[in-house]
Amino acid sequence: MADEAFKLEEATIADIHQAFRRRVLTCRQLVQLYLDRIEMFDRKGPALNSIVTVNHNALAEADRLDELHSRAGTLTGPLHGIPVVVKDQAETKGIVTTFGSIALDGYIPQHDATAIARLKQAGAIVLAKSAMPDFATSWFGFSSKSGETKNPYALDRDPGGSSSGTGAAVAANLGTVGIGEDTGGSIRVPASFNNLFGLRVTPGLISRTGMSPLVVFQDTAGPMTRTVTDAALLLDALAGYDPKDPYTSAYAIAGHTGSYSRHLDRDGLTGARIGVLTQAFGSETEEDAAQVNALVRAAIKKMEESGAEFTEIAIPNLTERILETSLYLLHSRHDIDQFLGARPGLRYRTVGSIHAAKKYHPMLDLFEMIVQGPAHPADDPTYFRKLAAREDFQRDVVNLLAQSGLTAMCFPCVQVLPPTKSAIKLGKWPTMAFPTNTFIASQAWMPSMCVPVGFTSAGIPVGMELVTYPYHEPDLFRLAFAFEQVTHHRKAPEIRRPSELSPD
Repeated sequence: MADEAFKLEEATIADIHQAFRRRVLTCRQLVQLYLDRIEMFDRKGPALNSIVTVNHNALAEADRLDELHSRAGTLTGPLHGIPVVVKDQAETKGIVTTFGSIALDGYIPQHDATAIARLKQAGAIVLAKSAMPDFATSWFGFSSKSGETKNPYALDRDPGGSSSGTGAAVAANLGTVGIGEDTGGSIRVPASFNNLFGLRVTPGLISRTGMSPLVVFQDTAGPMTRTVTDAALLLDALAGYDPKDPYTSAYAIAGHTGSYSRHLDRDGLTGARIGVLTQAFGSETEEDAAQVNALVRAAIKKMEESGAEFTEIAIPNLTERILETSLYLLHSRHDIDQFLGARPGLRYRTVGSIHAAKKYHPMLDLFEMIVQGPAHPADDPTYFRKLAAREDFQRDVVNLLAQSGLTAMCFPCVQVLPPTKSAIKLGKWPTMAFPTNTFIASQAWMPSMCVPVGFTSAGIPVGMELVTYPYHEPDLFRLAFAFEQVTHHRKAPEIRRPSELSPD
């Protein structure tokens, strides 16, 4: 077993690499520890149901890395031996990849998604694939392939979607770090609900080759981690140009050089000017929203005490502009069909055929709406108007920040607490009416990060979103890291072991 000096719970990349170098931990021991936790907490005990498929070669890959380390005396890469939980939206060579859909059960890709390949090149081990709603079509943890995923902080509540499995697994320490995917908020919502840091980059900074789409030019993979530092190290491995994905021209435009970790500045809040988007706060008359607002405003006060300057801002006609720039119902059917149609080995190659066969989770109202969309976006007479509105929206939001000399803006990730499973099943939160604020950055094509701001009196996590200019990811890291150092809001969930649970 690993030396008692190594503590698995909340272990960071740096902690693990230090243990490797001290020879008190091997990759095999580390992987086995996580596999044991998956068995104990995901399969049994509270049965979080966050993991869809465990990599059956994980221990063999760990042995190979241990041998390389033993021979060379050095680690093979910046993520050497780091077990990563990957959303089942990314094709992974040799591992069943379903995109959350029972209709695609048994599909084993012959090639890795570019993001997966880059992780492996950095020395990481894909530990497991995590649960997600069918084709990422929900804010909630319901999947035809894997069923319901639970929130480790409150088992009766939802972990958020669509990167529900990654959020719950990383929060519960079932892997060191995680990969999610975000179209309208699918990294940031579960990060908020699971007390994590979740990063949405400028689309194209990370290749989407081999990842099932929802709105192709709005999609991006990204880190979901327990620390800002680990998010930076993970982005180092993920970001890069990919000739197979023309949208990675964004990486060339960004011109980022060196590690993102060099932007981790303890004094990053000093002199920062941040706009508080007041429209994005929920009503104080609603109990859930009031609790969220109180924690976010306390976080803002803490940032002020650390040298940041705040001013209230507003985006004119925000609700109308979010609706006008939403393209899910016009784009998603086409984009998913294009992806499935390019894979001749699949039994179902259109969302229409999957819908007709009833091979989707019945809670996925957005999936049902997408099926009714046009075969090609341009077939809808409103498409080009809505597409042009996105350019206007980004320009107006950027100008709002620039005219006030702001570094970023902030607001609650979601206006309410993680909803209970029962409330969702009763229809309280239709997908398109859920009060998430993550649409703002997504539909303005701006990078953003969800940061933990603490817990309610009942122990429910809340997150705040930081949004900055396109290609300004380093600013997010400066602000988030400085905030993390003065607050330390990240706390592991108190998950009871099977022996501690009552027989019923």
